[in-house]
Amino acid sequence: MKKTWLDNPNIEYIEKDGLGYLQFANLSKYKNIITHCFTTRNGGVSRDECSTLNMSFGRNDSRENVLENYRRVSKALGIKCENMVLSNQVHDNRIRIVDEKDRGKGIIRESDIIGFDGLATKAREVALVTFYADCVPVFFLDPIEKAIAVSHSGWRGTVKKIAEETVKVMSSNFGSRPENIVVAIGPSIGKCCFETGEEVYREFVNKLAWSKEYCIKTGDEKWHINLQGIIKRTLENAGLREENICVADICTKCNKDTFFSHRGDNGRTGSLAAILQLI
Repeated sequence: MKKTWLDNPNIEYIEKDGLGYLQFANLSKYKNIITHCFTTRNGGVSRDECSTLNMSFGRNDSRENVLENYRRVSKALGIKCENMVLSNQVHDNRIRIVDEKDRGKGIIRESDIIGFDGLATKAREVALVTFYADCVPVFFLDPIEKAIAVSHSGWRGTVKKIAEETVKVMSSNFGSRPENIVVAIGPSIGKCCFETGEEVYREFVNKLAWSKEYCIKTGDEKWHINLQGIIKRTLENAGLREENICVADICTKCNKDTFFSHRGDNGRTGSLAAILQLI
């Protein structure tokens, strides 16, 4: 079953064998090149706070449950668990280039991918996996050079322009031209719910002066910040075409029945996954 998600024609919610996940129309146009998804919390075997499709081995969940969740997602996407490469995220802006020799790291064998919030590759059948529970997933595809990347953009990574850094890595290593790159910015905590103190607001405006227009003061030393909007602007500043950028505009906290949310679940939650693979 397919249905438009929250009336956004650029996003599809797909249910397959009880599993629920999202795909983005601007990436789905290239289904002859890639397969991709952003998972929901629906369709897995995890229990309690991780119920049911937790994708992280670092949550309060058993390894057996998480592996079964991966098997279900892999089956739905038609990819292999052993081809997946998992990130190790630290809220920075470093991007790791991976290839065939990295397959299985973090899921079926030990990983040396430490301290990277983004993964990039030109290798076929290497599935990039990054994790979320309010932070922003950013999918990248260069259909000309056949290169991909996925970046985890929390507020710190957004301030450090991880999206721009990903474009730079793709350009310098794969020959990607920014105007050819297609991006999907997935569900995350929205401007409606991302309330911060003065110190976080200052981080943004001191390092990204233009980000002031994406910040709304809501009380004494309280601000609401539009992370998805700032990331989109960062990508445009990096040379991407506006028409090549899809913004989910879905808040994970407002929709915590569908998505894991760190704030919505008071820190006791599972992890969503962004998955992208060249086929």
